[in-house]
Amino acid sequence: MYRYTFIPSPLGDLLTVRDEVGITGLYLPTGKHPVTVRPEWMRDDGAFADIRTQLAEYFAGTRRDFDMPLHAAGTAFQKLVWTALVDIPYGETTSYGKTAAAVGVPDAARAVGLANGQNPISIIVPCHRVVGANGSLTGYGGGLDAKRWLLTHEASHAGLFAS
Repeated sequence: MYRYTFIPSPLGDLLTVRDEVGITGLYLPTGKHPVTVRPEWMRDDGAFADIRTQLAEYFAGTRRDFDMPLHAAGTAFQKLVWTALVDIPYGETTSYGKTAAAVGVPDAARAVGLANGQNPISIIVPCHRVVGANGSLTGYGGGLDAKRWLLTHEASHAGLFAS
């Protein structure tokens, strides 16, 4: 059974979905194709205390890594890419080509881009940290304004975590 809630954020209310295993989706309200609640999902605002707390810390600039079970549905290749996205350091960016190399398929930058675009768990699986080879902001499911905001937010807080 899928449960959902909306979590307020500086980017708007984030639609958050989970099953018995973990978080299955975290969707921004912006972009070309915002995700909407499905009829078979059950609203359960009390089932999201962990993510509510961690997202509040992230947006306050005091959290850089998330610690909660994730359960995104996707192909083996998509999951490989999404796992690599979690390894991109907070406050930094990488390219699609470098991500392709990191997953062992250096000629698959376009496939990485497609997998990146299908990431259902935004922010926690930081697909916003992937940019064009020349550093330009490229597509983002939540829209380029949201991507720009997330990157600026992380860059402004990254120094707080230096040892």
